[in-house]
Amino acid sequence: MYDLWVGSVIAALAVGVFVWALIFWCVVRYRKRAKDELPVQTRFNLPIEVLYTVLPFLVIAVLFYYTAVVQTNVNQLSATPNTTVEVVGFRWNWQFNYRTGPGKDARTEASVTGDSDYVPILVLPVGQSIRFELTGRDVIHSFWVPELLFKRDVFPGSIRSEFEVTIEEEGRYVGRCAELCGAYHSMMNFEVVAVSPAKYQQYVAALKSGRTSPEAMAIIGFTGKESFAVTTEPFPTKRDAAKEN
Repeated sequence: MYDLWVGSVIAALAVGVFVWALIFWCVVRYRKRAKDELPVQTRFNLPIEVLYTVLPFLVIAVLFYYTAVVQTNVNQLSATPNTTVEVVGFRWNWQFNYRTGPGKDARTEASVTGDSDYVPILVLPVGQSIRFELTGRDVIHSFWVPELLFKRDVFPGSIRSEFEVTIEEEGRYVGRCAELCGAYHSMMNFEVVAVSPAKYQQYVAALKSGRTSPEAMAIIGFTGKESFAVTTEPFPTKRDAAKEN
């Protein structure tokens, strides 16, 4: 996908430079001079008309072909992904359900829901295929992690968006809702923590045993403030109580 964007930008710049060069050449070459008479008015020029009809069509056809190929590869789903996570969006937070496999027949092994105390943290393994199944409870949201180069809308009801990624490097990444969904849309954040497959299994096992997300994070080495989000703020779900105080 990255190569497609780079190629598209290069093609756009090449076409732009060519058009700008023609414009400036016409401005300089055919500028009005003293005692100039009205130039000959050409009604049509068949070779040029064919050129500026065929050339844009060829550029569009090439871009369409590579876009279709990349889009097909990006949307391709494997039969048995290594990890499946159901993402549930609701105003104005996230719930991450770790599933036994893809599809509605799979069951949820563990779950993390954001609240007033901590931003929901989505722990994922590196080097493995990860299936995301997106659904919503109320309005349309959008699941977006910029570093993954992927964004998908989250629809309420029976519509479930699906896609797969493989994270190559361990790290922490900010995720956001990219669809205006109401008054507190800007606070609908989450974080992705990419760890080794062994630590991922430890984390899920801790959640299954009844540990909270910060407690499970501490088990895999994220203690103290590291067990909470470091680049976003928790959504104040108890804002009504805060107003009363």
